[in-house]
Amino acid sequence: MTRDELIDRLANENEEFRTLRHDHQGYDRELEGLKGQGVLSPDQQWRMSELKKLKLMAKDRMETIIRHSGTGVTA
Repeated sequence: MTRDELIDRLANENEEFRTLRHDHQGYDRELEGLKGQGVLSPDQQWRMSELKKLKLMAKDRMETIIRHSGTGVTA
């Protein structure tokens, strides 16, 4: 099974993974929206920092799930 196939399987079968993936994508969309605004207010800068942290935490947890589910995964 390839990594992409494993990710697809986890997205279908693992509720935590599916939620993390959805959240990660949402954080990314919000970050892109803030990046497109030019000069940011202090609140927007704080939100951008928080989104980056949340996105990284979601990615780290997804990677942990992938590693623990990834027996026999090929590149």
